[in-house]
Amino acid sequence: MTAAAKTKAVAPVVAFAGFPKHAMGFWHELAAMMSKEWFDGNKQRYQTEWVEPMTALLGEVAAALAPVYKPTKVGAPRIMRIYRDVRFSKDKTPYKTWIGGGVSLGSDAKPSDGVAVIYAHFGVGEDFIGGGLYVFDDAQMAKWRKRVADAKAGAALAKIVAALEADGYAVHGSGAFARVPKPYSADHPRAELLKMRGIVVGFPPVPKGLIHKAGFVDWIVGHARAAAPLTKWLYANVA
Repeated sequence: MTAAAKTKAVAPVVAFAGFPKHAMGFWHELAAMMSKEWFDGNKQRYQTEWVEPMTALLGEVAAALAPVYKPTKVGAPRIMRIYRDVRFSKDKTPYKTWIGGGVSLGSDAKPSDGVAVIYAHFGVGEDFIGGGLYVFDDAQMAKWRKRVADAKAGAALAKIVAALEADGYAVHGSGAFARVPKPYSADHPRAELLKMRGIVVGFPPVPKGLIHKAGFVDWIVGHARAAAPLTKWLYANVA
């Protein structure tokens, strides 16, 4: 969910029946080969094993979550590009070894630009499912600090975070500032929240083998509903 990640809007083409059991092998092979020739020869495999089921998964999750967020729109699935932007990077590796995609609240924006109702990420050592705003832009950061410091809005957020953590969810972001930003005092009751650069709720580890089954949709939807108070707060106060 980085701000630089590019995505494209896609529509579900089939019902989600699970990712193929052999699908993870694609990422390990890509990591080993990492060449245009290999990828061009396996591009359809990437589409069939990952892009199509991921799109179907996110589409079904979005449809199931739509009533939770009414009247706010739940956007269409967005899948991140597999091609890395190497223009300003010393690492010239051309392809990502993971797939990421999500659904934004209020629009069809890519998850990195809006509040992600759901974001899913699978690959070589990269599995993550959750929701939120991973990195605030400057405008979002200003809103975040103002609302966290506000007695009513900030207290409501702290209560949401505490409840999620009590239920076993990991609430974190893309790092934090070392000190509480000015003009807020170091002993502010929500000092740790004020230091955050973004905030997401991570779902528990996926039960073994579940990604290969249609029931994966229900598992994600259940956790996304539990995370909805945080994403709703973010949409109302920061987005």
